[in-house]
Amino acid sequence: MFKPTRRSFLAAGTLMMLARPLRAAPKPVTLIVPYASGGPNDNFARLLAEGMSAQVGRPFIVENKPGANGIIGATQVARAPADGAMLLMGGSGPVSLNILLRPNLQYGFDSFASVAMMFDGPLTITVPSSMGVNSIADLVAYAKKENRALTYGTLGPGSVTDLYGLILSKTLGIPLTPVPYKSTPTSLIDLITGRNDLSYMTPIALADHQKAGEIKILALTTDRRDPALPDVPCVTELGYPQLKASYWTALHAPKGTPADLVRQYAEAAIKTVQSERFRQVLAANGQTEKAGGPQALDAQLEADRQYWGKVIKENRIVLD
Repeated sequence: MFKPTRRSFLAAGTLMMLARPLRAAPKPVTLIVPYASGGPNDNFARLLAEGMSAQVGRPFIVENKPGANGIIGATQVARAPADGAMLLMGGSGPVSLNILLRPNLQYGFDSFASVAMMFDGPLTITVPSSMGVNSIADLVAYAKKENRALTYGTLGPGSVTDLYGLILSKTLGIPLTPVPYKSTPTSLIDLITGRNDLSYMTPIALADHQKAGEIKILALTTDRRDPALPDVPCVTELGYPQLKASYWTALHAPKGTPADLVRQYAEAAIKTVQSERFRQVLAANGQTEKAGGPQALDAQLEADRQYWGKVIKENRIVLD
């Protein structure tokens, strides 16, 4: 008769453990960033991935897919399986403006499921100090006196800065001509030296030059002043609410991604963006936390259709 021994019990336990299937590691989520590595958006994405990994319990990996105004990265996510394994860190340019401007694009608003609105940032209305213009009223008077179209730097046709010039021209009743640049630093040099009359760059790109007296920020395109620039008025207090504009960043998933995953990701993204650490990084880069779930992002997309879509339609702008 067989008598079980301590050794036999251990051996049997070992066999049972070996026979038990190994628990699969959670599948990582790839966060597509449609910009090159090293910039502010890349830093935001890595902080976001770190925070969401901790809360969701599965790794989030950042993958940079720059090129074609964000189209390459956005297209990859639009075509991805709707299994929650891929998200897009999208925004005004890669999503709204591309869709509104490019009829032959391989994705549309209905290609994505809204996950979470995260943050946004203002533009400015800025002139070189050498112009001697200190207010919006001065700018209008200057343009009428010059009797020519003032020039403004942009990041290319269809960019937020390009389209904002059209809005400003119509609102103030002054002629403006866009000058496209491949990079912000080059555009900034031409603004400081007076080769261009206007710029709509972000406050963070201009703050040091404002302090040095090289440029003059006439207004922020917001409805409230920035504590970092307390002496700069906002467009709403100047009586131009139609000049309010911003560029935003959000999370999108492929259309059809399960609702429970969308909800889980939204909660994790909102909690991460509202953390003190993330807010500090946003403030250091001239951005403002605007965290919200799918409905908040849907509302932003609809606002873009109404605001930028009207400008694009009125000016009959179509890009390839």
